This record gives sequence, structure tokens and C-alpha cells, in this order.
Amino acid sequence: MKKKIWVASPVCLVVAAVMLAMAGVSWFTHNPAVFVTEIILAIAAVILVAISIFRFQSHILYSVRAVRRVLSGQEYQALQRLTMPVAIIGEAGDIVWANPAFLESVGGTRDCRGENILRYLYPHTLEQVMQAKGTDVGVGNRRFTAYASQTAGGSILYLVDDTYYKAVNKEFAEKRPVVAIAHFDNREELARDLNGGEDARLASDVESTLAEWAQSMNGFLRRLSGGRFLILTDEAHIRQAMEKRFEILDKVRGIKTVERRSPTVSIGVGRGAGNLQESELWARKALEMALGRGGDQVAVKQKNDTYEFFGGLSKGVEKRDKVRTRVIAATLSDHIKDSDNVMIMGHRFSDLDAVGSAVGIWSAVTKALQKPAYVVTNRQQSLAGQLITHVEAAAPGKTVFLAPAEALEQMTPRTLLIVVDTHSPDFVESKDLLNRAARVVVIDHHRMMVKHIENAIVFYHEPYASSTSEMVAELVQYVGDHTLTQAEAEALLAGIMLDTKSFVLKTGVRTFEAAAYLRRRGADTVEVKRMFADTIDSYKAKYAIVSAAEIMESCAIAHTDHEFPDIRVTSSQAADELLSIQGVKASFVIFPTGNVMNISARSLGDINVQIVMEELGGGGHLNMAAAQIPDITVEQAKTQLLAAIKKKVQPAGNQK
Repeated sequence: MKKKIWVASPVCLVVAAVMLAMAGVSWFTHNPAVFVTEIILAIAAVILVAISIFRFQSHILYSVRAVRRVLSGQEYQALQRLTMPVAIIGEAGDIVWANPAFLESVGGTRDCRGENILRYLYPHTLEQVMQAKGTDVGVGNRRFTAYASQTAGGSILYLVDDTYYKAVNKEFAEKRPVVAIAHFDNREELARDLNGGEDARLASDVESTLAEWAQSMNGFLRRLSGGRFLILTDEAHIRQAMEKRFEILDKVRGIKTVERRSPTVSIGVGRGAGNLQESELWARKALEMALGRGGDQVAVKQKNDTYEFFGGLSKGVEKRDKVRTRVIAATLSDHIKDSDNVMIMGHRFSDLDAVGSAVGIWSAVTKALQKPAYVVTNRQQSLAGQLITHVEAAAPGKTVFLAPAEALEQMTPRTLLIVVDTHSPDFVESKDLLNRAARVVVIDHHRMMVKHIENAIVFYHEPYASSTSEMVAELVQYVGDHTLTQAEAEALLAGIMLDTKSFVLKTGVRTFEAAAYLRRRGADTVEVKRMFADTIDSYKAKYAIVSAAEIMESCAIAHTDHEFPDIRVTSSQAADELLSIQGVKASFVIFPTGNVMNISARSLGDINVQIVMEELGGGGHLNMAAAQIPDITVEQAKTQLLAAIKKKVQPAGNQK
């Protein structure tokens, strides 16, 4: 902000006079050299001050003439008497003239004429105010709506004082009711191992903690059926809870059973809805999203169908009850029987889990239900080429796999499409096939994404499952227990071993039960191990990537600049290897394919790599995720990745 020159000029004149006086003193002390130096500086200072005064007087004269050009005498008097604050702004942005209302409401006790208007419009500019149809600005504790128009000699700025109305609007927005629904995630699992008294105490502690949290937000809590609670509060307190990253999740986890096990809750929040009924609907949808992502987190649904997530660090709670699996199997069988044929499709760049689970479904459909079925896959892009060859060799004379174009030709209005190992319409092997299908079934284990297939007649989604192959292995037992051949059982076992890293990550009781069933069906672990074998070139490439990794904030980050055969498999394996380094909680490998930069992410569970990849437009699971970013360089991808890690990776229990 430039100072007023009529305030600065007298000071400059005084300084120049002092310098002349000092030069005189030097003359009387018989020091000619000092005298000459000081007299030259003093004269230069006087000249500069004189030039500044002259230029300012010229500016004032020009500004006054500009005002006269803009306003006639009657207009000038009218603006003087106008109760609305009005100011005329010069070409340099200075306040040339202002009426008394402007001086009183904006300037206050100081004369603001001569100052730059940006002082009062910041962070907006005068040009932005001219282009906008009303700009909200604040001066002190007052709020104005600013309007401006261009004139021949400058600009006219009008301010409308609407402090009261904006305060009312703010209060209305902050007091808007917000509905939240909480769910006790692992109530049944904990109750199974507790006696009656301990179970009642645990349930009471969880409810009391939630009730105290609701009361701290000036709201209330009511218990619903099925371990759910209704919470009603307002926008201001929900916003504060979001800023604190919903500390209620940590408080509930802080409750311990006698066995030192912790309860967890999931919360769905409907924020910004038009009315209470809509907010309650949004809260239910948000809760479904939170549970679909593994629980122990808060999902906030807002306008435009957007979500914000908080928490999500805990692993999904394994459900030991297989009743839902049996019901899904019966429903799926009915839909298959009513179909002309069945197409089974995984995700793009299909891996062992996508192909293995698809082969398991194909076996049950063709053998137990006697319906024609095909696995749709792009062989050139598949990462499970060895498995495809293995299955085809074990089924001579049968058509198991079709290319997407071939599958489209065999589609009928009564074709059933089964999508496995993904629930996102953006990641499927063929979008055309998905759009053509009248009936769609989804079977997936990845944590729920905001954009998912919504028109599925069966949506079998279990985020606690280790893999889709595990889910299919359970389904097959209810559809046709003896349908799997050795090769098909090995395909399912390969999918389980891929996603669990050979039964190391995300395994539960049902994972080993599924593996035991596949072993009974003849699956040979040695044959499965061969599907994971590397060539010598890919092995060298993998460890070249690992050796170049950097450790940042407990994350190992590596990259390769050049594309080579099997780069997807090699990079994924490199990400797995990086987790074996001491102190590494998550690993990320950046690699190019064409004009797309890919990121393969892995975690041991301390860091949720899914939310990191979602920040970059990808997705996946807590332990394993990926993202694809087009048209950027490796360094740009690394910069975006580091920003996403910094934004999303928080201390345990507080990840957004």
C-alpha cells in the first residue's frame, strides 16, 4: 500500500534541510571533501522531493479533471448526499474521491482518499469486481457487496452495506440441521466372545460415548435397531468435527474389552441437504459407503453427490456367518437360469484374481447350471497370460475366453453380465459390454468407490474378503460343489495367493477355509507357484526399481522412466518387495505405459493406500491400490504423489 505523498513529502523536506545543515557544519570544521559529498547529496534530495511534489500535483490535477469529466455538478451533489458508499477510482487504483457515506463506513476515523482501493477489496481486484455481478467484501467487522463500472476517466465503485443480512444468512447456514447415522461395526463379532455382563457393558460404553459426542455438538442421539444410532446436530458442529477429523472414531476405539479388543463404529453424515428427509436419506447412503469401504470411518455425503471420508485405517471386520453367501448364490442361480447366456468380465489389465474368479464362475455356470458362458478378457493387456493358457490347456475343445468384440456379437437382450474384481464402470474390461447389458451382477471385494455400478440386480460386495476368488470359491460350493476341475481350482487359488501375498496380508478364517476347499478339489500349490514365476529380464528390472527407491515419511517411492515388457507385473512385484524394507509402511512405484503414468501402491495396513490413490483419481484396497494419470512426466507424477501422501497420510487412526 503506497503511503500518501502529502504526508511523506514534509518529512523528506525536513531530511533534506538536515542534510544541508550537516553540510554547513562540515564547511566550518574545514573538511572540504566531506562538505562536497554532503552538499551534493543534499541538493539531490531536494531535487527528488521537488520532482515528487510536482508529479503528485500533476496527478491530483488530472484526477480532479477526471472526476469533473465523470460527474456533472448535479451528479456530484447527488452522490454527495447519497447514503450508499460511493468512490471514484483513478487509473492507478487510487481513491480519488469518495462521498461522506464511503468515508464514514469504510474509512472510519481515517481519510482513505489517496489510498489504493485494493486495501478494501482484497483478495479481489477492481477488474474482478467489474466483471462480477456483486462481490462480497469485508472491511473491519462490516460486510459489503461491491459493484463497479468503468468510465472514461476512471472507475466508480458502489458498496451496499448488507452486514445484517449476511450475518443472518451465516447463522441460518450454521444452524441448518444435519442427520448422521452411526453403526456399531463389530457388535456381533465381539458379543460372540464375551459373556453377558461384559457384552452389556461394552454396548453401554459405546452408546454413552456416542451420546456424549452428540451432546457436545448441541445435538441428541437415539438408538435404532440393528446396532444403529440416529444423531441430529447442525452444520456448524459437523464442520468442527470434520476439522478435528472426527475424533469420535478414536474415542470409540479407546474402549477395550477384557481381551483388549476394540469396538469400531462407522458414521454416515448427510450434509447440505434441502430438508431433514433428504438429509436422512443422504446419511443412510453415506453409511452404506462407509461400511462398503471397510468400516471404522466417517463418510460425509454433500451436494452434487460428492463424499468426504475420514478414518478408514482399520482392516475390515471378517464376517463368519455365510448365510448371506448362500442367499446370494441362490439369487444368482435364479438369474443365470433365466438368461440366454452369461458373460463374465473383470477389470482392465486383468490379474490372477480377476481371471481366476471369472473362471470359477464360468465353471459353475456351464457345469452346474448348464448355461453357455464366456470369460471376456483382452489377452494382449492381461497380466494373467500364464493362467489363461493353463485353463485353456485343461479344457480342450471348449471356448472359455472371448475378446470384448467377440462378446458383443453374442450379446442378446437376455444376456447376464457378471462383473468380478471391480465395481467401477471406469475400470471394467469393456465399457461397451457394460452399457449393452440389460442385467448386471457385481462380485467384488475392493473397498467401495464413490463412482460404482449402480444398476446391478445383484451387488455382492464384501470388503473384508481377501480376494474375489475367495468369494467365488464360497459361492461355487452352494451352486455346484463338485464342478471345479483341478485347473479351475488352481485358478481360484492363484487369485487368493496374489491378493494375500501368499497368505500374508488380509487373511481370515474364511480365506483358509476357501483355500482348503480348493485343495480338496485338487489344486496343486506347485502349479500355482509357477504362475508367479519371473523371467530373468523382469527379475533384473524389478530389483533395479527396488534399488533406486527413496524413503520419505515411512513410504518407499521408486520409479522407472522407460517402458519395457511386463512392466505392470514387474512394478507391482517391486512395490511388494519394498514393503520388506525395515521402517517402510507403504510403497509406491511409478511407471509409464504409453502416455499414461501409472502408480502401483502397497501397504502393510498402517497406511491406507486406497485413499492416497483416490486423491490421484485411482482406487483399490487398504493394502493394495493403483492410479493412472495421463499426459504427465515421472517427476510430475512424483510431485503429485508426495502431495497426496502429505494430505492423506495421518497418524494411525486419523487418516482421511
